[in-house]
Amino acid sequence: MLQRFVETQIEQWHSNPHHRALLIDGARQVGKTYLIRQFAKTHYDTVLEINFVSTPSAISAFDGDLDADTIIANLSVYANKPLKPGRTLIFLDEIQECPRARTAIKFLVEDGRFDYIESGSMLGVSYKQVPSYPVGYEQQITMYPLTLQEFLWANGIQESVIRSVRENYANLLATPSVIHDRFMKLFRYYMCVGGMPDAVETFVSTHDLRAVRDIQTGILKLYRQDIAKYAGNVTHVQSIFDQIPSQLDKKNKRFFLSDIAKSARMQRYASDFMWLADAGVALPCRNVTQPVTPLKINEQHNLMKVFLCDVGLLAASSLGAAQQKILTGDLSVNWGSFLENFIAQELTAHGFDLYYYDKARIGEIDFLLQCDDGVLPIEAKSGKNYTTHAALDKLMSEKEWSLPKALVLCGGNTSVEYATERKVIADIPWYMTMFITSDGSNRLG
Repeated sequence: MLQRFVETQIEQWHSNPHHRALLIDGARQVGKTYLIRQFAKTHYDTVLEINFVSTPSAISAFDGDLDADTIIANLSVYANKPLKPGRTLIFLDEIQECPRARTAIKFLVEDGRFDYIESGSMLGVSYKQVPSYPVGYEQQITMYPLTLQEFLWANGIQESVIRSVRENYANLLATPSVIHDRFMKLFRYYMCVGGMPDAVETFVSTHDLRAVRDIQTGILKLYRQDIAKYAGNVTHVQSIFDQIPSQLDKKNKRFFLSDIAKSARMQRYASDFMWLADAGVALPCRNVTQPVTPLKINEQHNLMKVFLCDVGLLAASSLGAAQQKILTGDLSVNWGSFLENFIAQELTAHGFDLYYYDKARIGEIDFLLQCDDGVLPIEAKSGKNYTTHAALDKLMSEKEWSLPKALVLCGGNTSVEYATERKVIADIPWYMTMFITSDGSNRLG
């Protein structure tokens, strides 16, 4: 079984004697159902699982009155076994197919006889169908593909080793070469495999990248089926989804609607970008007018980069033998596009909103992060000449903003390029992205 960070959050939910219903959402195939089933096996005597896709007849259990007695009586028909108060979990999977079940959660939680976990892959795009949300009666957790650290765990890297590398990150110290080389090798594998659980488990057990690619291709097919089933404007959403790899392959990686249609305008497509984001399939990274907090009030909605939710899916959707080129460092593949996609998905899993900066006077900064202690600029460098970064130097020299530190993610080991009492520019290996958090633990040196 793959080890996931979200397990700790679920345990914390369960240990709270006054817990509400737990809602777990996230893109399709990130491992929600499997993880809930494994948790349920070890924590409950009885589990009633209802999947509203595979058992659509169960939707009728919520057609009438939404009081707890009526609903529980209806659900017991599907249980075919006694439901023990205090020792039973009712797991409502693909709950977006039954909007009234979301409304009923309030009454079921108030009733208190059983525990409830809801899960769904398209909750973000079906919110308008819910008659009344159970505000205050749900705790929500979003699941993502496996992060790089979870991938390292799956490949046998011990937590003590990761902890020592994390300390090197915090103190801006180089990592011993034997560990650095191992992490860099696994990092390149992660860029091919990504974090979808089925792909990771197949890689760990077989190291067969063709089999991994078959799984990834199947997931991409499922995403296209979801677009056809759920999207309001299927043509627009499908066009954006299909364009993501080629848009990222460009030098500045910005998404140009004119590549879809010359007459395309953002006001007509804005909701379609949001559909992909709400489905967890795409990660928009918006341009900001200046690097000051709060970044959100400075964002420009019409200028954005759009990443896929998983870098392995990007590798699978790219033309040619991208996986082999990534592993060998073949420069004919646009390494920068895969690198930025990895950074985007890793930072998203860490709770960051994604922003970048691009003005003619300064140049482009790949990512700007809002942390507890201010704005952190990040440059993603795919080549060997990573100490050259004119735009970052200009940004850091601006007295108006007085940014105290910046990170350059690179293929080398950790080193400090520039340090004074007030400013630090540090080069850190690509894999150390997994240590960048929003809670103030980015204080370096």
